[in-house]
Amino acid sequence: MSFRISRADVHEPDVATLLDRHFALMRAQSPPESCHVLPKDELSHPDITLYALREDDVLLAIGAIRDFGPWGEVKSMHTAKEARGRGAARALLDALIASAAAKGMQHLSLETGSGPEHMASRRLYASAGFADCPPFGNYTYDPLSHFMTRAI
Repeated sequence: MSFRISRADVHEPDVATLLDRHFALMRAQSPPESCHVLPKDELSHPDITLYALREDDVLLAIGAIRDFGPWGEVKSMHTAKEARGRGAARALLDALIASAAAKGMQHLSLETGSGPEHMASRRLYASAGFADCPPFGNYTYDPLSHFMTRAI
């Protein structure tokens, strides 16, 4: 398999479609007060870099890094259902970590769900060196959120 990872724009039709699916899925799985998914327009903010992973020009996964200077936050990681289990998410996560390192970030943190529907995501993050941590940034404790971080 040969994945190609590049910067993405929320206005690219395939990216917009996958982001819409991600947004709908996250909204369906969490009540509004516990759902921290970013709307597409916020993913265009200058402190956020959005990436796309494609194979043969077919979009398989998206993910972003929000830059807070010495640290970053992984946002909007989503793999198309038909691409799950093929290594796309891991390849994209590795690229996000490398990008954060290249920008001089010292660590990356993330928030994901705590329920069983997010278990595969938590396993992926743990396998990439992320460990459980308390809420960070503007997050507060929420039993439906799971926080993780790793040094770069």
